[in-house]
Amino acid sequence: MLQITNLTFNAWGRQFLDDASVSLPPGAKVGLVGRNGIGKSTLFKLILGELAANGDEVSLPKTARVGSVDQEHPATPDSVLDTILEADAERHTLLTRLETAPPEEMGEIWARLIDIDADSAPARAGEILAGLGFSQEDQQRPMSEFSGGWRMRVALAAALFSEPDMLLLDEPTNYLDLEGALWLESRLQKYPHTALIISHDRELLNNSCTHTLHLANRKLELYTGGYDMFEKARAEKARLQLSAKAKQDAERAHLQAFVDRFKAKASKAAQAQSRMKRLAKMEPVSTTIEERVAPFTLPSPPRPLAPPLIRLERANVGYETGKPILRNLNLRMDLDDRIGLLGVNGAGKSTFAKMIAGALNVSEGELHRDKKMRVGWFHQHQIEAMDPTDTPLEIIRRAMPDANESSRRSKLAQFGLGYEKQETTVDSLSGGERARLLLNMVAMDAPHVLILDEPTNHLDIDSRRALLDALNDYNGAVILITHDRSLMEMVADRLWLAADGTVKPYDGDMDDYQKFVLDRAKAAAVKPSQIKQEAAAAAPAPGGKKKNDKKSGPSPSTLRHAVKKAEERMAALAAEVARIDDDLANAAVSNPKALEGLTRARAKTQTDLEAAEAAWVEAEEALAAVS
Repeated sequence: MLQITNLTFNAWGRQFLDDASVSLPPGAKVGLVGRNGIGKSTLFKLILGELAANGDEVSLPKTARVGSVDQEHPATPDSVLDTILEADAERHTLLTRLETAPPEEMGEIWARLIDIDADSAPARAGEILAGLGFSQEDQQRPMSEFSGGWRMRVALAAALFSEPDMLLLDEPTNYLDLEGALWLESRLQKYPHTALIISHDRELLNNSCTHTLHLANRKLELYTGGYDMFEKARAEKARLQLSAKAKQDAERAHLQAFVDRFKAKASKAAQAQSRMKRLAKMEPVSTTIEERVAPFTLPSPPRPLAPPLIRLERANVGYETGKPILRNLNLRMDLDDRIGLLGVNGAGKSTFAKMIAGALNVSEGELHRDKKMRVGWFHQHQIEAMDPTDTPLEIIRRAMPDANESSRRSKLAQFGLGYEKQETTVDSLSGGERARLLLNMVAMDAPHVLILDEPTNHLDIDSRRALLDALNDYNGAVILITHDRSLMEMVADRLWLAADGTVKPYDGDMDDYQKFVLDRAKAAAVKPSQIKQEAAAAAPAPGGKKKNDKKSGPSPSTLRHAVKKAEERMAALAAEVARIDDDLANAAVSNPKALEGLTRARAKTQTDLEAAEAAWVEAEEALAAVS
């Protein structure tokens, strides 16, 4: 689908790509990974034509439609649903033509509308919007009533609905909550065309991507599988490189020793010259250079407080005007609790965090908290609220007024901001650098409770791992609100759910919650009128008999046979996928043709397996209907 050949790109005084080449297979879901600031978004702009390369280094099929997510949809008076429907340019054009077309053209227009299944478009758009958190009522509201974050979701929905041949998504989960991220993960698995996704979300990369494209050292390298498989393959490649380098170093030392010993002897001069030529021709083995990731500094409180840290009894909390946002809270939090706070946007998670942080008081009921308790609170809007003309050094001076300049600079260096970054304006820092600064600063006073609201939005995968390590070493309570499922699973040992105007413990794990979210999205995508129609079709006709009560279709024995055959087919294909994966793991990295053949074979077998699974589900449902 996408072919990049010997691409070199220089801009803004630096080189982003140097003779980079890669080919993406059609239908692949590819995760584009690499450190913050390495040039991933720049590569997207080159593919979209927003930046120009030297020639035809970036190529796509002539008829291919390329789509991406706009920064955000404008605040127009059009409804959310109409905005999404207009993203299908062909359907919108045909419907517009239909209003003024002469009679002799209408047949052709209607035929094309039928070909593209135009009638199902509202249902498909509604399903996508429901998955991204828009209720049936929200879908009819004008765009102008929504905030920028929600209009970003509309832009994402429009990109998914239009189904371009090449879909480019740049950190799509950054403006989604956990529920939206779980839905998107499931949606991308079923996306019918090629997708290239910049993401630092390990779960999305593992569960939605068939390939991983790594950008490092100004080169592009494609790996088969999700992020975990990429890490294993890259570690094995680094091991082989180090082994080859050790052998070459030993050979080089042996040759050099011979030359040093015999170059002055006439009888050995020819052999010494020969070995010198071999030394000159030996190309050094390149090795993978790992960049160091600065750790996070989250100091633990020096003295634990008596439990509980917080106890809520029949508490209500809200704002000065209006009804309480959260009611009847009966919860307890101790010093060693690691709580993952779940719930859709608008369910009250931020209100709950403000209450725990002391920014909101309960209006009714009781909130018991230790007076000595210190709270460190990081929320996602702090980064946007930073003064763009401020510098890290000025910020740390205000936080450490009594410290000397050397101590302040040393503290910033611990945060991962080197000397050259300390007097750089906030506007010139990357999102990851700003997040690092704020995350470390909210923990400077060794709080007893850390409240982290979307702490990973601007962090790359290695920085997220560093944050996870710091949280595991931190001896205090944590309340975590995040769309990063991997971080939630690795940190939280208790889950609380904000829903229906309250917060309660959630008994399931993250797999249970994902199923709950996807089932709820499917139910929300069904319009009330559809439910009524389906209920009416299933209701008995007058006289006690259902309409169309006459049995038709395959017999139960035929369907049971179909289920069995489908299961056998699935088992055989799953075994074949496992065999190919073993071959890929054992294949020599230096043999790209073998790797390419195995990659194509795995993609085809995986497609066949998904088709077999669909056939099995269909047969099971048909059998259940007649049993």
